[in-house]
This record gives sequence, structure tokens and C-alpha cells, in this order.
Amino acid sequence: MANTDIVKKAMIEALEKSLGIVTTACKMVDISRETHYRWLREDEAYKEAVDAIADLTLDFVESQLHKQIQKGEVTSTIFYLKTKGKKRGFIEKQEIEHSGNMQVNWVEEKTYEPKTGSL
Repeated sequence: MANTDIVKKAMIEALEKSLGIVTTACKMVDISRETHYRWLREDEAYKEAVDAIADLTLDFVESQLHKQIQKGEVTSTIFYLKTKGKKRGFIEKQEIEHSGNMQVNWVEEKTYEPKTGSL
């Protein structure tokens, strides 16, 4: 295994420990953020591993939200309903999606008469 592969593996482990926080993981492995982002662009397997960590982090955060809801925290409950309960009417604003072509006709009417003559 090449040295770069060992460091990439260490970086994946560091990202898991830091819940995907890139700066923290880079410091743990002693690489630059630029190196991490270059690996993301150039190495599909590395990118897939990093993306999987992002999903695990989201799962963790969502589990923390559920714990707060179980404790009766109203703000957490409202947040959950506004994000996950939209289909049941828990929304603050209406979201309208449109697909296809929409024809717009512009009709301009004069609403004033310009003055004639000199000042």
C-alpha cells in the first residue's frame, strides 16, 4: 500500500471521528485542506467514502434531534414538523413548483402624459 493510500485511510478515519469536520480531520492527519479537496476531485473511491461519512453524520444529528423531541423540547419538535411534516401541512410558507413552459405577455400602458413645452 502506497504512503498516500495510508494517509487517505487515516483521513477517512479522522473524518469519522470528527463527524465530517474537514479542518479537524486534516489537523489530526497533518495534511492540508487543499490536499483533501484534491483527493475528492481526483479519487472516486475516496469521494465515496467521504460522502458516506456525511450520511453517517446526518444520521447522528438526526438521532440527536429525536432525543431532544423525546425530552419535550418544543423548538426541536417544531423544527422537525416544519421540515419533515410539510406533506401534512406543517409549513410557514407556501412552496410552488412549476414545470414546463410559461408564456408571459407584457402589456405596457401609459399612466401619465408627459408635459410638453419648456421649463
